[in-house]
Amino acid sequence: MAHTYTLGGKTVTVFPCETAHAPVVYLNTFDEEGARVLARLQSLGPVPCSLVAISQLDWNRDMAPWDAPSAFRGGDACTGGADAYLELLTGTILPAAERELNGAPCWRGLAGYSLAGLFALYALYHTDCFARAATMSGSLWFPGFRDYALSHPFCRRPDCVYFSLGRRESKTRNPLLKTVGENTEALYRHCRALGIPSIFRYHPGNHYGHAVERTADGIAWLLNPDAAEDAPAL
Repeated sequence: MAHTYTLGGKTVTVFPCETAHAPVVYLNTFDEEGARVLARLQSLGPVPCSLVAISQLDWNRDMAPWDAPSAFRGGDACTGGADAYLELLTGTILPAAERELNGAPCWRGLAGYSLAGLFALYALYHTDCFARAATMSGSLWFPGFRDYALSHPFCRRPDCVYFSLGRRESKTRNPLLKTVGENTEALYRHCRALGIPSIFRYHPGNHYGHAVERTADGIAWLLNPDAAEDAPAL
């Protein structure tokens, strides 16, 4: 049975797994997609993990590593608050959520779509709480992030990292957004060079198509990366 409560102004929904010490995946969401992602995962087969979905985020602040102008004309700028949100996540949300689980999880994962996918990767450089990460259509075009990621060490060596994009995401005239493909590929290859099991999947469509399905696919891979190692990838 799901448990929902508010912490630090964020809505936290815990979908606990009955299995003792099952892994847990934390999912930052734009529009309370947690239940739909779980339903999609369940349609793919048994779900041997707990899921913690966090919503009511200040999206352009909580998910942004540092200040950056909007990538879109007339859009809101990013006001880097990821460090403060990560402190809330690891110091308050995580221990409260895990009191709802059947024993301490054997590992934790962090997943997200778009800016939350950027945050999932960024967090690996600032905390050792998460062993696995999935960035689906991650905003890896974010100014300065590629150079930052390639020049800084992870807090801990991740067990595995999942990357995905829509095939049309780089096909844009926007000079910033068009870098997302090459940046994602560079970070994927960086992980592989470090010996971290990783995969980079392309999906049909652009950034906005089938976000729930793509997110579920990424989490499913985190749960069983060895079995999916030979799946279609870059």
